[in-house]
Amino acid sequence: MKSFFFSLFLMFGISTMTVCHAEKADAKQPTNIEADQMNYDDAKQINVFTGNVHLTRGTLIMKGHKMVVKQDAAGYQYGTLYGAPGALASFRQKRDGGPNLWVEGYGERMEYDGKSEVTKFFSKAKLKRLDGKKITDEVQGEYISYDSRTEFYSVNNTSSGQSKPGAGRIKMVIQPREDKVKGNMDKTKDTGKNKGN
Repeated sequence: MKSFFFSLFLMFGISTMTVCHAEKADAKQPTNIEADQMNYDDAKQINVFTGNVHLTRGTLIMKGHKMVVKQDAAGYQYGTLYGAPGALASFRQKRDGGPNLWVEGYGERMEYDGKSEVTKFFSKAKLKRLDGKKITDEVQGEYISYDSRTEFYSVNNTSSGQSKPGAGRIKMVIQPREDKVKGNMDKTKDTGKNKGN
């Protein structure tokens, strides 16, 4: 039984790390932010956007109620995005590797690191990989860390980023890949025909 779970974990880990990467061109695009209000502190290099915040950078789209953006001396941006009360902040980005591959994420709070291109989702966190509108994988937990460069993500059952016994469960749904399932079914049919001859 342990080997089954280890094999499943290994299979999932490999598929997570080897599948296509986030749109590489996004990192070289300007960041555009729209909101109802903005406050800027030049000395601290902090922008605070409030009300219907909408950030775009290439194919990256982030939406929420409030966003705090800091910039370091090298020009890298770090953002914390909050959902409106009772709502979740959202993240969407195209992935390399196909014409219509996307990743979407949600959380009450999100932290985006422009240097490492890691996004962290806190409280009621959810991450979905899509092929067009079809969900191919979906994971939920209280904390998700997603690296858009490698498309590696980790999920924990507390919003601190540490999993703790009894603190809740994470949930994952892995959809079967249609091309692989169809190919395996065709092989099974061929094998069945050969046995009867």
